[in-house]
Amino acid sequence: MTSKGTDKEKAVLSRLQRQCARMECCPSDIRRKALKALDSDAEAAGRVVDSLISEGYLSEKRYASAFAREKALIQGWGPLKITFQLRGKGISDEAIREALSEVDSSSSEAKLRNLAVSKYRLLSGDPQSRLKLLKYLLSRGYSYDEIAPVVEEVTGKGEAEL
Repeated sequence: MTSKGTDKEKAVLSRLQRQCARMECCPSDIRRKALKALDSDAEAAGRVVDSLISEGYLSEKRYASAFAREKALIQGWGPLKITFQLRGKGISDEAIREALSEVDSSSSEAKLRNLAVSKYRLLSGDPQSRLKLLKYLLSRGYSYDEIAPVVEEVTGKGEAEL
């Protein structure tokens, strides 16, 4: 930040630098925080965010990659749900594609399989278990093409019965 910044801008910048140094942050969330802290002064908030980006504290691509890895490998989200959430945070499609390409596909497939097995066990005895399993896996952000073979394997029934 240049010497033009007010003391308030400098204080906000310092606080946001500390926050961004501790964890990856979403640029749109940081912009919102800067706007709030600077009493809706969009120009000053823009300078603060630009400074954070130029100093390497904020990166859309780094944030998208960290978000995609965490959601895919820890929480078991599929690529559709991750894409939807990142778009909601204002992340560019290019950054989203890059982030999803960095997710380990074999770990993601294993997570999908584990989710399916766990949920199917909970649904045992339910006459609509297959339908509920499909809905559950779709809600986790996986496409039908990814889910169908896993459901077939877990339930032991063919796709015609889905």
